[in-house]
Amino acid sequence: MATTTTNATCITLMAATSNGVWQGDNPTHFALPLLSLQIALVLIITRLLAFLFKPMRQPRVIAEIVGGILLGPSAFGRNTTYLNVIFPVRSISTLSTIANMGLLFFLFMVGLELDLRQISKTGRKAMAIAAAGISLPFVAGVGVSFVLHQTIAPQGKFGAFLVFMGVAMSITAFPVLARILAERKLLTTDVGQLAMSAAAVNDVVAWILLALAVALSGSGKSPTIVVWVLLCAVGFVLFMFFLVRPVMKWIALHSTSNEPVKELYICITLAGVLVAGFSTDAIGIHSIFGAFLFGLIIPKEGPFSGILVEKLEDFVSILMLPLYFALSGLNTNIGSIHSAQSGGLLVLVIVVACFGKITGTFLAAIASKLMFQKAITLGILMNTKGLVELIVLNIGKERGVLNDETFAIMVLMALFTTFMTTPLVMVLYKPARNPIPYTHRKLDMDDSKNVLRILSCVHGMKNVPAMINLTEAMRGIPKHALRLYTLHLVELSERTSSILLVQRARRDGRPYFNLGNQDEDRNQVVVAFKTYGQLSKVTVRPMTAISRFEDMHEDICATASDKRIMIIILPFHKQLDGILESTSPGFQMVNQKVLQHAPCSVAILVDRGVGGVAQLVPSNVDHKVVVFFFGGPDDREALAYGCHLVEHPGITLHVIQFADSRPEYVGISMLPPCEGEVEHIANINGLAPTSPGCSYESATQGLLDQKQQQQQLDKEAIATLICRQEKHDPMLATSLTTTTTQFLAQVTTATSVNITDHSAASGDKSSSELLLDSNELPSTSVDKSSSELLLDSNELLSTSANKVIDI
Repeated sequence: MATTTTNATCITLMAATSNGVWQGDNPTHFALPLLSLQIALVLIITRLLAFLFKPMRQPRVIAEIVGGILLGPSAFGRNTTYLNVIFPVRSISTLSTIANMGLLFFLFMVGLELDLRQISKTGRKAMAIAAAGISLPFVAGVGVSFVLHQTIAPQGKFGAFLVFMGVAMSITAFPVLARILAERKLLTTDVGQLAMSAAAVNDVVAWILLALAVALSGSGKSPTIVVWVLLCAVGFVLFMFFLVRPVMKWIALHSTSNEPVKELYICITLAGVLVAGFSTDAIGIHSIFGAFLFGLIIPKEGPFSGILVEKLEDFVSILMLPLYFALSGLNTNIGSIHSAQSGGLLVLVIVVACFGKITGTFLAAIASKLMFQKAITLGILMNTKGLVELIVLNIGKERGVLNDETFAIMVLMALFTTFMTTPLVMVLYKPARNPIPYTHRKLDMDDSKNVLRILSCVHGMKNVPAMINLTEAMRGIPKHALRLYTLHLVELSERTSSILLVQRARRDGRPYFNLGNQDEDRNQVVVAFKTYGQLSKVTVRPMTAISRFEDMHEDICATASDKRIMIIILPFHKQLDGILESTSPGFQMVNQKVLQHAPCSVAILVDRGVGGVAQLVPSNVDHKVVVFFFGGPDDREALAYGCHLVEHPGITLHVIQFADSRPEYVGISMLPPCEGEVEHIANINGLAPTSPGCSYESATQGLLDQKQQQQQLDKEAIATLICRQEKHDPMLATSLTTTTTQFLAQVTTATSVNITDHSAASGDKSSSELLLDSNELPSTSVDKSSSELLLDSNELLSTSANKVIDI
């Protein structure tokens, strides 16, 4: 670290702000402009590297470590002009202060993540794994320290060096581990829970050992000083637990989820972090221990700890913490590893670190009767280092325990062990999913004996009114039960609150409905659907899916399979508000993958205001629905969906059947009219197909048997609809009507839902549409490539549906 004097030469202090370049001042010679430039450069480099490492599934900490190394003397810093202008020696003190302030609050948030109740409830299995995962690598680290001390690190206090090396080898980065587990959907599985429990114990023990190492690395004026430091540290811990903790518990109990936390409580907490950091620094065991302990004693019951994390995480993790990585990079000189001996020692340190941590954890897991695959995966997960390792190493360098060469070797070891974790876990372990027998994966024309199970996915509150009103339209006269499962799709981020949300919203690696989770009351989406269920007497099960966009479809498809869903309704990836407005492009990828892998029918809802922005009263529902029936599995599914909608007394259903009039196709999709009171179907002949999607020809050419089977299924679907009309179904008798020529010339799209039947064996994807509130329909092409449900034409588009549904 920089000091104010070097060889009796004073370093000129930097003024805070400049007078501007027009008055001859160079902004890089003043503290605030230079700090702003440094922060901006660090953020740009680390975010660019994070983007490059993202395809490799690496946590952001890898990019931040590499970015810090690049900014230091190992890469860019080889240019002395760059180093003297961007990171001059006189600016390091300011940079170090800001970076350590960010580290202080980051360690406070780490303490907030650790629940002492859960740690105290840790079973023997997790305790054994944690003990073995600490002891064996600690002993291995002590062994390596003898080799390093005799070769490249002869100076310094050997006792402190032993402890620092042991802690550096045995520590597990709890925040980085949680991030990796969340990305791999392992956080709430048995392996993930074991890893988190063992890592929590590991973290607490490691910080205690590090405090001991810091005490041993003191000035050494008297041996009794170490004893006094340790005694004061124990007294501080007792003071925090027995005096400060009750105060924070009272504050947490007076912070409810329905009201904002009082500003006074936030002020007391933040001041407490700073005072605790000052106290431990005064004792002589570094200020981060006080901040970590203060976060540890705050009760995790209720919303208070989560609100603190939400208020701090962005400012600390995005803005301030990267400066600490830059500071570490400035202290890291890879060029110091220049000889064959240094290269051999680097390999030795990496091998010993991996062997000690993985072997110790593996043996303890096998002794606890875990399967081989789970045991080796657990060992690799516990070998994660990351930021916590850098903290240990930087403290060791500040105290003069580690020299430049040893520090560089240990930084590269931390980088390697963290980098290897995700790829190895992806290869070695994929949690087994117990498949649930599932035979009912599509809507039926007559489904009165079964529970109608719908999975509605939403991106946010904008999608909620349309989903609720669409569900209300499907209720009709309650001939059968309706069960609505909702899935709030949330992208997994680097935020600490995102990891905490994963722990609350998932079980066994999958989204689940937690009836007793009071923290969900702060989620407006969950509250809206719960309120709808209570007022409308509909069984609603709100859940949250927190995943990366690349594998979010797995949560949707797994939930559909587990809950025996008949139809999944997904929001269109663009928001319609007068014009198509792009939202997150990741949701487009999610929709595409769900369409490919879903175990049931899928609908894409393009919301143009189904009933407006508020929930519709059942008596106010007044819509007209049109089904264009060309034939095929998608069209039969759309027809079944229309039959469900028409059970509602406020919905009128029109069914138009298209048939090819060419001699070789006469009779296909044509049925004699029913002798009923209402003309139920318009059989339209003479329709020459304008694209392969308008007939069976393209999809079934050369497959006569399959074509005949599809034709028979089409006839049965239409016949079922006719039979319901002939039986004078009270709903269909008043609402099933037709118009023959009007809909041939005039077809439009408004709010649309693309319905795909994934349970059908045939690949025939012909077209059908359901139009809701189509009072005035402008003309457009009838060339369709997919089945669509079109709802509420408040603003009509004269374009074909295959252009509107741009997925």
